[in-house]
Amino acid sequence: MTLLVIIIILALLFDYINGFHDAANSIATIVSTKVLTPLWAVIWAAAFNFVAFFIAKYVIGEFGIANTVAKTVMEQFITLPVILSGLLAAISWNLLTWWFGIPSSSSHTLIGGFAGAAIVSSLSFGAIHTGVVMRIASFIILAPLIGMITSILITTAVFWICRRSNPHKANKWFKRLQLVSSGLFSIGHGLNDSQKVMGIIAAALFAAYQEGLPLGISDITAIPTWVPFACFSVIALGTMSGGWRIIKTMGSRITKVTPLEGVVAETAGALTLFLTEILKIPVSTTHTITGAIVGVGAVKRLSAVRWGITVNLLWAWVLTIPVSALLATIFYILISPLCS
Repeated sequence: MTLLVIIIILALLFDYINGFHDAANSIATIVSTKVLTPLWAVIWAAAFNFVAFFIAKYVIGEFGIANTVAKTVMEQFITLPVILSGLLAAISWNLLTWWFGIPSSSSHTLIGGFAGAAIVSSLSFGAIHTGVVMRIASFIILAPLIGMITSILITTAVFWICRRSNPHKANKWFKRLQLVSSGLFSIGHGLNDSQKVMGIIAAALFAAYQEGLPLGISDITAIPTWVPFACFSVIALGTMSGGWRIIKTMGSRITKVTPLEGVVAETAGALTLFLTEILKIPVSTTHTITGAIVGVGAVKRLSAVRWGITVNLLWAWVLTIPVSALLATIFYILISPLCS
């Protein structure tokens, strides 16, 4: 029972870290364009993170992404030490990338950690649902690509529609619209990222049931109501804590962003996240908004994008799953003797 409680606390801690790690995703452009101060921007984003709970529960009516995450590992290989090792690996990687200001994927570090621990515990790749993992991994490329293409299309359309507009008046309108677009992106962030932790807690509750512990659930998809409420609340609190190091990278180092471009990037990112919510695929909000920002910059001119920074981000994205799996392996080797 103690181990289950530790896992739930660590999962919510990861959710909190995810919030401040990914705060930059939804507020970087709104801060860099000076539409809101950093303080009001994080409050704005946190509020919409929490609104996403009511949308998922009462509008969508399910938590599909959480179910996908919970099914990353075959049910017979889901144990509390496996989940604990995966969580510790994910938290370590998230804190490391946050410290260096690298906008890496909280989604993929969680999946990598969970899968890596399961593989080492069973000494077999048969411990994971390969199809599920490959589908999630493919969106390391697809999410930023969809965000970038959507951003290019919207930017081109907006430039054509506004070609005769007064630049000063247009700028004023786009500053107001940024409040809407950042709110939409924050909803997408809440819908996507909160559910990943829900999936991990659901897996832990399922493992607890297998061991005959209280709070356990016999069906990994039957997530108790307190789990989503806690996850959405904690990620909102994390967002309010901010992620200033990553905001600098996202808001100015990739390309210089104007209010118009901020609206486009956030809208393209939000549409991509809503699409993946429908597909029930956990993706990186970081990858998505970065791709959208690159698309905005590329429409102006290819040289407007700082490709050196972008290439470094790509390396961090590609390494996230294998490094997280390796960290989880180390944690499992250290932890499993203590849990036996």
